[in-house]
Amino acid sequence: ICDVNLLFLSLLLCPRPLSRQVRERLKNQVANLKETAPGFRPGLAILQVGDRDDSNLYISMKLKAAAEIGINANHIKLPNSASEAEVLRCIHALNEDPAIHGFIVQLPLDSNKPINTEKITNAVAPEKDVDGLSSINAGKLSRGDLGDCFIPCTPKGCMELIRQTGIQVAGKRAVVIGRSKIVGAPMHDLLLWNHATVTTCHSKTASLAEEVSKADILVVAAGKAEMVKGEWIKPGAVVIDCGINHIPDSTKASGKRVVGDVAYAAAKERASYITPVPGGVGPMTVAMLMQSTVESAQRFVEKYRPGKWNIQYNQLIPKIPVPSDIEVSRSCVPKPVGQLAREIGLLSDEVELYGQNKAKILLSTLERLKAQPDGKYVVVTGITPTPLGEGKSTTTIGLVQALGVHLGRNAFACVRQPSQGPTFGIKGGAAGGGYSQVVPMEEFNLHLTGDIHAITAANNLVAAAIDARIFHEATQSDQALYSRLVPSVDGARKFSDIQIRRLQRLRINKTDPDTLTAGEIKKFVRLDIDPESITWARVLDTSDRFLRKITIGQSPTEKGHSRTTQFDITVASEIMAVLALTDSLEDMRRRLARMVVASSREGIPVTTEDLGVSGALTVLMKDAIKPNLMQSLEGDPVFVHAGPFANIAHGNSSVLADKIALKLVGKEGFVVTEAGFGADIGMEKFFDIKCRYSGLQPHVAVLVATVRALKMHGGGPTVTAGVPLPKEYTEENLQLLAKGCCNLSKQIQNARTFGVPVVVAVNAFK
Repeated sequence: ICDVNLLFLSLLLCPRPLSRQVRERLKNQVANLKETAPGFRPGLAILQVGDRDDSNLYISMKLKAAAEIGINANHIKLPNSASEAEVLRCIHALNEDPAIHGFIVQLPLDSNKPINTEKITNAVAPEKDVDGLSSINAGKLSRGDLGDCFIPCTPKGCMELIRQTGIQVAGKRAVVIGRSKIVGAPMHDLLLWNHATVTTCHSKTASLAEEVSKADILVVAAGKAEMVKGEWIKPGAVVIDCGINHIPDSTKASGKRVVGDVAYAAAKERASYITPVPGGVGPMTVAMLMQSTVESAQRFVEKYRPGKWNIQYNQLIPKIPVPSDIEVSRSCVPKPVGQLAREIGLLSDEVELYGQNKAKILLSTLERLKAQPDGKYVVVTGITPTPLGEGKSTTTIGLVQALGVHLGRNAFACVRQPSQGPTFGIKGGAAGGGYSQVVPMEEFNLHLTGDIHAITAANNLVAAAIDARIFHEATQSDQALYSRLVPSVDGARKFSDIQIRRLQRLRINKTDPDTLTAGEIKKFVRLDIDPESITWARVLDTSDRFLRKITIGQSPTEKGHSRTTQFDITVASEIMAVLALTDSLEDMRRRLARMVVASSREGIPVTTEDLGVSGALTVLMKDAIKPNLMQSLEGDPVFVHAGPFANIAHGNSSVLADKIALKLVGKEGFVVTEAGFGADIGMEKFFDIKCRYSGLQPHVAVLVATVRALKMHGGGPTVTAGVPLPKEYTEENLQLLAKGCCNLSKQIQNARTFGVPVVVAVNAFK
């Protein structure tokens, strides 16, 4: 100390006490987070490929630190046989997991298959990239956006150590040896934006000793044992050694020892502060990883209020007079439905996009959210309508817009999918109206994602199977039928699962096709359908009146087996009712199998399972079961799924759509579902059929009324689609209105019968 030749007593810059301080601070921050958001816990995911011993050691250190601080850490380990695609799929899932706030990929990747490390690190979502290795975070750091990025943990730890010395970084000369993406390059940027004058040296640097001798701050991350000599160090410099190298040492049991990139023994005689190796920068790297994870969790809590969607709504500027519905629809540019799905908490692998404006939602969403409490459940019904419709759909969408856009609640509409029959008739579509409608109107009303076409195909498959079975039973022997139903493949016969179930219903307890007796074969192959008992009609989703009664089987190939039948509209099919009431693919399969289509001549019911087509029906309906996601004019989410026409079906959208929506809105949110026709049909069927199957109970019923409909019920002239309204409806007539209020009164009474409060909504037409 007394030597005038500037012999320094080097201070050992030991990170352990500092890392302990950081951990204690983080522990308190996590405790505060839990108070701010009860039940919340920061989440860290560590993805490892392979089973390297050094990686296992580092990961165990990180897991231990996370547990001490109160971070929920998950270690995801993929085998070394994992492909790049498998690793990317895993990263994608972790990116979307809302419980994960920090996410790192442990490097190096120990895989026996080629994997692009750059591609892997860039696949991590920047807002979760607490290792700071993605190009986006690296780019932000390089241009000085330190408050809007994650900094790689080792450089971040090195800066903390430098600050701990009390030395002012600004204005100092700093030298960084090494230019790796993990340490050297980000260390350069970090020192630069802390106002040091920085030089980066590497393997091609000439006069390395001369450059080192100028450094007030020296950070070495070259990966070469003791390459920086002690005599190179500027007296009084701060030295941060990030190197971990093994050199031979016969005095050690392992035959080797760990050294840094700096010749420590000589360097400590000249440096004012120096980090030891081992036990130097490592603890601070782990501490900084934890700090970044907590920072990410804090950002998450600030940005996302628990249970509240981070949703962007479209601003409407209504025009007076209100343009036509189609003009209003086309004036709006819907946001991409994929964006809407993310805003309401859906994961990308739960969404099947059908273009930019509609998507199907997978039923796996229900399983993921099963622990989530349901939101408030509202049913919209109406007084007995005129043939023109009185605005239940408009009120449903308008109510959701009011709750969502204007009151800031999570709000979801669940409406019925329209049939093309009335769409191409005078009545028009079912998307709502004015500034409260589902958009785009054309896609809503025409085809959508093909659910009704799937029902058409499935229904007509059953119809074809019925007539084909009658024909073949009438023209073939028992053995010929048996050979068709249970064909020999490679010399062996085998019953299908459907056939095994039919045998069980016939009380034939055999599974070997070759053991059935002639009598058992006859019972098995002959349904003996009575043509007069057939209740199953063909369907078409168009109002084609000339198909209401037809004769089939006129071709000579049918050998005189003709009969009278009919076409119904597709949405009257029992398959539509099954779709609307099911709660899973398995449940739908069972319901489709139980559908009765006719009776035998002995009066025994014949089902689709007896026909052997129930499995095929399920395959045809496997996509239709997924609810369709669209949006309102203002950007609220809307499920469009199943259920028009309460006079020929039960007139309600699907149970699945309501259940998924109730989970997505959360405890304080609202799901507004629509029941068809008047409260004496659609609402009755909502309570007596839909709610009994779903187990859901609405909190309130909204009853839509109009002056037009009330006047009609008061004795006004008939309202006919396509004909101008009589003057009784276009001029004030309070006497007619008062007489018609008995219908409104009765519908309120009907709703109250179910113990549900009623709100009356008077729909005013433009």
